[in-house]
Formats: sequence, structure tokens, C-alpha cells
Amino acid sequence: MTTPQFPQHVETLADAITVVGIELRTSNTVAAQTIPPHWQRFTEEAVLAHIPARRGDDVFAVYTHFEHAGRDNTGLYSLVIGAAVAPDAPVPAGMVRVVVPASSRAVFGVEKGRFDLVGACWQTIWQRNDLAKTFIAEYEQYRANGDITVSIGLSAANPNT
Repeated sequence: MTTPQFPQHVETLADAITVVGIELRTSNTVAAQTIPPHWQRFTEEAVLAHIPARRGDDVFAVYTHFEHAGRDNTGLYSLVIGAAVAPDAPVPAGMVRVVVPASSRAVFGVEKGRFDLVGACWQTIWQRNDLAKTFIAEYEQYRANGDITVSIGLSAANPNT
């Protein structure tokens, strides 16, 4: 069996992304038990259909509100699964709004349609000590055509890693 490859490039997110969706407060110590049911809830409740102001059919899974924001991803954080919306879009009952700030980002590609490889991609990212991660807002983007990317915020002091 070959080790999956996650091609990476650095890009600048010129404008913030506002996402509305359902929130889970969790930590890496229990993520394997808490995140799959959160995705199941997203699917079963047809969350996208309840975000009338969404800017498309892409699904965003935003990791934010880190307990140790700016330092590391230990402790609690929020995972919000939803869709991109205008900054002033209404937030439906039972959902929250989060913002991915404009920033330099390391973007990793996951093989098209291979949701099962997203966890391995994260493992690769967290093992990378050469990335100046911000631990402010990281996200997975699932496009309607099957493309999957993982985007990590980079410190302005060292964006070209």
C-alpha cells in the first residue's frame, strides 16, 4: 500500500470567509469519537438546505476558537460544518457564524472524493514543524465536484514555508 500524498502550495486568502453552520466543541483527545457523529448530524439534518443565504454548495468544516489560539491546537476548539455566506447573512436557529480571516494559507490537496484520507492529511499537517501555523481558523473545503482541500493559516512572519 502506498502512502497518500498531499500536495501543498501557499496562497493568500485575500478576503475573509464567513461560514454559517452547526458547531461542535471538542478536543483532539476525543475527536475520533466526537467528529464522525457531528458529520452524521450535518448529513441527517440536511444542514446545507437550512442555510438559505449560502454562496454555493461547497461544504466548509472550520476549526476555530482554539483554547490556545495562536499557540497550538491542544485543548478545546470548535468545529463548525456549514457553508460560506455573506458577512451579514442571517444565522438560522441552532447554528453559529464563524470567520476565517484573510491570511496566508498552506493549502493541501486530498485525492478527489477521498473523504477517508482527510484524517491522514491532518496527521501529516500536524507533524509538519516547518509550517508557521496560526491556530486561529483552519478549514476543510469540500467542493461539489469532489475536490477536497485542507487550508491552514500561516503566520505573516513566515508565510512562505
